[in-house]
Amino acid sequence: MTTHWMSILPLGAMFVVATALPINMGVLAFVGAFLVGTLVAGMSAKAIMAGFPAELFLTLAGITYLFALAQNNGTIDWLVRLAVRAVRGRIAAIPWIMFLVAALLTSVGAVSPAAVAIIAPIALGFAARHGIHPLMMGLMVIHGAQAGGFSPMSIYGGITNKIVAKAGLPLSEITTMLASFGVNFAVALGLFVALGGLQLMRRGRVEDEGELAPIPPVARAQGGPQVFGGAEAESYGEGRRVAASRSSMLGQVQTQTFQATSVHQVITALGLVLLAVLTLGYKLDIGFVSITIGLVLSLMQPRLQKSALGQVSWPEIMLIVGVSTYVGVMEKMGTIDYVGHSVANLTSPLMAALLLCFVGAVVSAFASSTAVLGSLIPLGVPFLTGDNAGMAIGFIAAMAVSSTIVDVSPFSTNGALVLANAKGMDRDRFFRLLLLYGAAVTVIAPIVVWSLFVLL
Repeated sequence: MTTHWMSILPLGAMFVVATALPINMGVLAFVGAFLVGTLVAGMSAKAIMAGFPAELFLTLAGITYLFALAQNNGTIDWLVRLAVRAVRGRIAAIPWIMFLVAALLTSVGAVSPAAVAIIAPIALGFAARHGIHPLMMGLMVIHGAQAGGFSPMSIYGGITNKIVAKAGLPLSEITTMLASFGVNFAVALGLFVALGGLQLMRRGRVEDEGELAPIPPVARAQGGPQVFGGAEAESYGEGRRVAASRSSMLGQVQTQTFQATSVHQVITALGLVLLAVLTLGYKLDIGFVSITIGLVLSLMQPRLQKSALGQVSWPEIMLIVGVSTYVGVMEKMGTIDYVGHSVANLTSPLMAALLLCFVGAVVSAFASSTAVLGSLIPLGVPFLTGDNAGMAIGFIAAMAVSSTIVDVSPFSTNGALVLANAKGMDRDRFFRLLLLYGAAVTVIAPIVVWSLFVLL
């Protein structure tokens, strides 16, 4: 057995164990990174830890901390009311507003995780308040961000166009852009219908604000795990509390939220606007910026900090950074390149194109989509020349979509952000649903886009 397979098989075993037993896969992944890195690859602990995604850790911790503060002082509740008024009470329009705003942000140059990090907490708060399936709302945000991801002004689009030009392949920027938007829009439409969108349309408008239940910053489903720790419970006695019970599609949950003055809500909202400006306009790190703004809000309302720290999604963060560290070990071992080159050496150009789309989808579900595009598109050069040159534009579009649409995976940054901000549903159940959906997309999307853009 080669060293590459000795790193692939443990990853599959982690999935089996984490599915069969209530063990955080991040813990398994850290141990796997240590054992495989040390015993198989001969790596030092420092080399293994070099794969730790510090930026992703800070993003997840900073965003969930900031929005926990915004949630606890009533700002998210206030913003949701404004959103309802903006669409004249049409609840069914909100998921599409979130989709389009996310697409707009990424199409003009925002990094996809930054757009999702800003929009997802508000969108999922709205979903919890109005009985919208949280999975549908979270996926609408992600697919929106991916839909706009390949415009000529976007990060993905710019990088892909440079890679294709450097490889000497023919390029159609409009084809890639429309392919990404069209596929993600079609998937979002299917999700909207499948997860209750038609029922939302029948509900019509919400006219009376008194009918609206408060957004639950803390939700414990009956029989589910306790999401937050003692710091949260400790801090509840220090602030004013409002307890409420609501019935959702997933069962009874007990919720608690803080009340705050409108002054704090306005300042918090301005802080969220500043977050968007600094990260999207000035390209500052969203993790550092969110924690900085959170600190300012904590100084204004010190009693809310303990609760906010308790509400940071530590189990999800452990899961994501653990798996990312293991994938980093696999990259250093050359396993990812080994798989890609093995596929590219196939004799049939059509079959090689399909398998490269599969490799791009699988790897991107765990690692950087940008890195996947940069490494796999050049592998297609040998079979995209001569008589097969006509496949090039379609292959690039297929690779672009299959390598980014899988960012719905809970192991990707976008999926992790949605998982970390989910409300009104047991976190373990939400993780399983997101994992199943991500797995289905990883298997189905490459076949669909290959058939549409390469085969036809």
